[in-house]
Amino acid sequence: MFEVLMYLFENYIHSDAGLFIEPKELTDELLRAGFNQAEIFKALDWLEQLAELQHSDTSPYLITDSPQTMRIFTDHECKMLDVQCRNFLMFVERIGVTNGITREMVMDRLAALDKSFIGLDDLKWVVLMVLFNIPGAEVACEQMEDLIFDQPGDLLH
Repeated sequence: MFEVLMYLFENYIHSDAGLFIEPKELTDELLRAGFNQAEIFKALDWLEQLAELQHSDTSPYLITDSPQTMRIFTDHECKMLDVQCRNFLMFVERIGVTNGITREMVMDRLAALDKSFIGLDDLKWVVLMVLFNIPGAEVACEQMEDLIFDQPGDLLH
């Protein structure tokens, strides 16, 4: 399912093409691209649930939450996200790319992937997908893209 999400994000959502095409056309295109129907339906459902999380009268990104909040990861979450991933989630929250609300949206979408382990690269893409359509999160999206595409070797000392 994650591969379908990545394909949709790269070819429709992130390219400003949007997902304003008929679901049948989209499904047919994804089938032609080599994805199976069950994975396509799971990915489309994942995106629909993400949209439901994001729809509110006030942008979840613009709601301020207490800077003193702390996230305690469950045993299941610790198995799904290694220390590097959990540290990354805390890092992006500390630098203001996410906040407590968007972090929980990310956690919800990670759980919906139904994967026993999420690697750091996949985590970064999920954070970007969550942030991408949240009104007011344009700067956070740009920062997240920088975190995804900048190579660590490019840093000057």
